[in-house]
Amino acid sequence: MPSEALEKQALSLVEQSGERGLLQCDLWKLLKTDSREGSRIVSKLEKKGLIKREPVLHNGRKTFRIVLVKKPELKISISSIRGIPCFSCLNIHRCGIGQPISPVTCKELNEYLEAEASKLDS
Repeated sequence: MPSEALEKQALSLVEQSGERGLLQCDLWKLLKTDSREGSRIVSKLEKKGLIKREPVLHNGRKTFRIVLVKKPELKISISSIRGIPCFSCLNIHRCGIGQPISPVTCKELNEYLEAEASKLDS
């Protein structure tokens, strides 16, 4: 089975295991792979920030429990960006560092940021 397919399968198995996760040896068995290939898969998923390894003692031996990384829920509302002058600026396509118009020197943006900062000080 190609590595990418095994990664998807491994992630699915860890996801299905819930908060308790899976011992890495159990994951290898479920994937029908050896520890070498299993370690590569887990390492790739860990580097992607999808899972993490937690050290545990199982039957007197040190091993790892593989658990899903919980991503924080982002709560974004339109009110959090309402009023930012960039969204209604007619020159947004020319704005940027090193461009004819820069956010660093934009009067409207600076006034908006100062007003927002003053709200935090209150």
